[in-house]
Amino acid sequence: MAKGMSRILIVLALAILLLPAPHNSKPATVQPGALLVTTRALPLSTNDPALRRVGALAYLGGWELRSANPGFGGISAMLVSPPGDVLALSDSGILMGLHVGPGEARRRPFIAPLPIRPQDRDRPWWAWDSESLTHDRATDRYWVGFELQQAICRYAPGFARVEACRTWPQIMAWPPTGSIESLARLPDGRFIAIGEMGMTADGRHDTLLFPGDPAESDTADPIHLRYTPPQGYRPTDAVALDARHLLVLNRRLTLQELFTATIAIVDLPERLEPGMELKARTLARLAPPLLADNFEGLAISRENGRTIIWVVSDDNHEFFQRTLLLKFALD
Repeated sequence: MAKGMSRILIVLALAILLLPAPHNSKPATVQPGALLVTTRALPLSTNDPALRRVGALAYLGGWELRSANPGFGGISAMLVSPPGDVLALSDSGILMGLHVGPGEARRRPFIAPLPIRPQDRDRPWWAWDSESLTHDRATDRYWVGFELQQAICRYAPGFARVEACRTWPQIMAWPPTGSIESLARLPDGRFIAIGEMGMTADGRHDTLLFPGDPAESDTADPIHLRYTPPQGYRPTDAVALDARHLLVLNRRLTLQELFTATIAIVDLPERLEPGMELKARTLARLAPPLLADNFEGLAISRENGRTIIWVVSDDNHEFFQRTLLLKFALD
């Protein structure tokens, strides 16, 4: 009975932590500067250290990331470029640059808050609940989705400044504590946003397809699609694999297994029409005895002609959770 009650209390605590509220554990202010991160390599399975495959993915490596900097952690989204340069974004509006694996880093590890517009300087620090991130390599611009503000903002190259922000009524209809967890830019310049808890009448996840830049005031209204995740899971991040495929990271919290995750793929039709269903096919499931935690961030990179998939966990700035970064190859 005691063990069962302990698991119930853990799940309740984690469920509360998943809400984007001003938890005392989150850093109130972060000064820009250098960032020292230590990494500890981890096997994929605690039962079989030699295991190198899960589902359709080959395991290339995994690390537990730690730093004494109080602003480190809480990672909700990221971008990765070879040979292991990670640009991570926390749910407190904090950017972190770091490097994992062999090879030389292309930038020095750093930590810095997102730039903000003059009119937003009076917002409380905890309101910057940045949950999603996407990037256009051609222009080197970035887009960030904010849950509590229900806004999407575009940033100049290098995150030098905020270029534009827009709040959409279609996103305002989603619960502010479960909205823009996923934001992906398609190769043709359209954007897809999936509501974590914004649901359609038939129980699917409401999904918005924007015809252009969602931060611009002259972009036309999006059309509504419906995302169907693996049963029991909710989407936490998405990234376009190519013009016809979307990768989606999905999360579940249960008494039996605590946090588990699935990496899934969605086949996109050549023409997306309003109301279409986007159904996920599971590529891999991360559950005990495999590495499992509160996985929220998903990214892809290319190495030697291979598609590399990265996932990262949000430790909620709590001592009993970890920041895990895992690397897979999609063969």
